[in-house]
Parts: sequence; structure tokens; C-alpha cells
Amino acid sequence: MKKYISEMIGTMVLVLMGCGCAIFNGGCGTTAQVLTVAFAFGLSVVAMAYAIGGISGCHINPAITLGCWLSGRMKGGEALMYMVFQVIGAIIGSAILYVFVQGYAVDPAGTMTGANSYAGTTSALTAFLAEMVFTFIFVLVVLGVTDDKKGTPVMCGLAIGLTLVLVHIVCIPITGTSVNPARSIGPALFEGGKALTQLWLFIVAPFAGAALSAVVWKSIGSEK
Repeated sequence: MKKYISEMIGTMVLVLMGCGCAIFNGGCGTTAQVLTVAFAFGLSVVAMAYAIGGISGCHINPAITLGCWLSGRMKGGEALMYMVFQVIGAIIGSAILYVFVQGYAVDPAGTMTGANSYAGTTSALTAFLAEMVFTFIFVLVVLGVTDDKKGTPVMCGLAIGLTLVLVHIVCIPITGTSVNPARSIGPALFEGGKALTQLWLFIVAPFAGAALSAVVWKSIGSEK
């Protein structure tokens, strides 16, 4: 049970810090705001990797959990429980932010919840492909650096966190960057509207990218 609680806490911190940064910094309209939010998400992963990595592996992302399950690193029942607690953690983090927003003069031009969505100038196909491709890259790095034989365990937290920073820098203008279904579910429940109607994309696309990364890693990381 400790590993599930750890995943819940880790995902809560990710949403609290990452989405909180987007909310209280007026969104991601400028280069400085994009970089700030990107590092908030990345550094949250670095912090949690070294805090709970020894307990649960610090997935804090259902897409990573799916990649690990498809790679044969965990059983299906365990993976499902990871995902459930990750979503619970994201909802808790979003609830805390929702309370904060009630007593804070948030920039109306920015985001109120940190929810993901794509603008009318971006097609659903482009948004889907962006989330799938960037999740593929992110999860592939995770699978590589955490591999028992080929990984770099001492540096894995930093490598994963910086990869998430890089992904956010490129993808934020397109979708706000999810690459994490739990991170999208929590804020969307409080945002409603477009965030909820588009939520399916931020669940399906990251899962598709994660599945592809598992297939690729099993191919290039195999001993055969």
C-alpha cells in the first residue's frame, strides 16, 4: 500500500507545483512563462524521484505505468492500482489549487486550473500527434534510464525531469503539454467546458505514445 500512497503524493505534488506555476504566473503566453512552467513540472519530477523513487519508482504518470507494464516490469493489477492512485493524487492537487484560486486575484487572461486544451487554431490531429510523440519520447527516456542492465540509476531522476522540461518547452504552445493522463484529469474536473470535452485526447494520445515507446524499447533494449 505504501507504494500506492507514494504515487498519490507524488502526483499531487506534480499537479500542485506544475499547474500551480501556470496559474499563478499568468499562464504560458510568453517565453519566460513557458520556461518557468516547464521547469516547474520538470523539477517536481526530479524532487519526487529522489523522494519516493525508492518506494514506488516514482511513475506519477499513468503513461509511464502503462509503458512499464507493457515492458513486463510490473503486473497488470499493480499497474491499475498505480493509475488509480495517480488520478486520486492529481484530483487532490487540483482541489488544493482550486481553494487557493478562490482567495487569489488570478490573471483572467491566464489559466484558472492549469487544465490542458488546444486552441481553435490547432487541429485535433495536430494536438493528438503532439501528445503522442512527446509522450513517446518521454516514456522512452524513462524506460531507458531505469532499465536494470542498461540504465543509469544515480542520474535517472535528473534525466527524466530534464526530459520533461524539454518536452514542455516545445509542446506547451500546442496543447499546454500533458503527456500524463492524471495531470489532465484532475484540472479538467475543476475547469469543465472545453477541458472536459477535449479530455479524451489527453488520455488516449499519451497512452498511445507510451505503448509505442514500450514496443520500441523492447526492440532496441533487448539482449537479443
